[in-house]
Amino acid sequence: MKPTKLMAILILGITALSIRAQEPTRAQYQSTVNRCVDFLRQQQANDGSFSKAAGIGPTGIVASGLLSVGVPATDPVITKALTYLETYCQADGGIYTLESSHRNYDTCIAMVAFSQANQDHRYDERLKKAEAFVKGLQWDESEDKDPSDSFYGGAGYGSQSRPDLSNTAYLIDALRSLGNPPDDPAIQKALIFVSRCQNLESEHNSTEFAAKIDDGGFYYTVAAGGESKAGSELNGGLRSYGSMTYAGLKSMIFAGLEKEDARVTAALEFLRDHWSLDENPGMGEQGLYYYYQTMARALDAWGEEEFLDGRGRGHAWRSQLLSKLIKLQQPNGSWVNETSRWMEGDPNLVCGYVLLTLARCQPVD
Repeated sequence: MKPTKLMAILILGITALSIRAQEPTRAQYQSTVNRCVDFLRQQQANDGSFSKAAGIGPTGIVASGLLSVGVPATDPVITKALTYLETYCQADGGIYTLESSHRNYDTCIAMVAFSQANQDHRYDERLKKAEAFVKGLQWDESEDKDPSDSFYGGAGYGSQSRPDLSNTAYLIDALRSLGNPPDDPAIQKALIFVSRCQNLESEHNSTEFAAKIDDGGFYYTVAAGGESKAGSELNGGLRSYGSMTYAGLKSMIFAGLEKEDARVTAALEFLRDHWSLDENPGMGEQGLYYYYQTMARALDAWGEEEFLDGRGRGHAWRSQLLSKLIKLQQPNGSWVNETSRWMEGDPNLVCGYVLLTLARCQPVD
C-alpha cells in the first residue's frame, strides 16, 4: 500500500472518530429533555393548561411532546393537561372550545395526546367520537365535493374552512395515532389533496400550479386559488418550502406510498437540495421549530439513518439535529423563536415542538 493511500485512510479514520466523539451522548440528551420538562412544570397553569389564551392546541402539543419523551401518563403534569383537554370534549365528538374557529386542528392535536396516554383504554370512546368528528370535517362527497375538486380530501382549521396541507397532515397524524392503516379511506382521500399541493406534474396532480415550478417541493394549499407562505413566482407558481415539504413527505409515507413512488423521490430531491438545520428553507427563521419537528417525524418515518444532501454529503440527521437543539436551548430550559410568526414566540408551544423532535433524536449507545 502506498504511503499516500495509507495516510488518506488514517485521516478518514481519525476524522470519523472525531465526528463520533462530538456526537451528543445519552446523558446530554437526557439532561436536555429534563431541563425542558422542568421548565414546563413551572409553566403549567392551575387548571392544567399551557398558554390557554391561544386555545387548547398548545396544551395538546405539550402533552404529546412530554409523553413522546417518556414522561408517564400518570405524571401529574400529564394528568392535569389531559383533564383540562377532557373538559372540552363536546357532544359532537370534537375537542375544542365553543368559540374556537380551529375545531379540526384542536381535535386532531388532542386526539394524538389522548392516544399516547390510552394504554388502559380509558379514552377509547372519546377517541372513537373524535375520529368520526374529524372525518366529518374532511372535504369530500358529504360537502358536495368530488375527487376532481381542489378541496377534495383536505382538512382546514375548522368546519367549512379552506383546506391546507398543514391541517391535512395533522388529520393524517391523528388517524395514524389511532392505529388506522394507510388504506383508511379518509387517509387515502387526504393523499389526493396532499399530492395536489406538490410542485410536481403527474397523473396525481394536473392542477394549474403543477408544472409552473415543478421542483418536487410542497406549498401550503392548492385550494381556493392556492397559497404558499413562501410567496409565488411571476408565472403564478407557488414556491415550495421546507416545513411543508417534510409535512408532505411524512403524509405520503403514512398513506402507504413506497420509496420508489415518483412523488416521494421528487420530495426527497427537493429536501436534499435544500438541506438545512439553520433555517426553514424558503422561509428563513419563520416556523423554524415547526420545521424541526416535521423534519424529524418525516425522516423517522422514511427510515434511513443517514440523509444524503444534494452535494453528496451524508448527514447523521438525528445526532446533528440533537446537537442543534442543545445549542439553541435557553438557560431556563426552554426554546423560543425570535421570529415569532405562527406563535413561535411562545416558549410553551416551542417546547412542545422540540420534545416531539427530541423523541426522534435519541442517541444509540
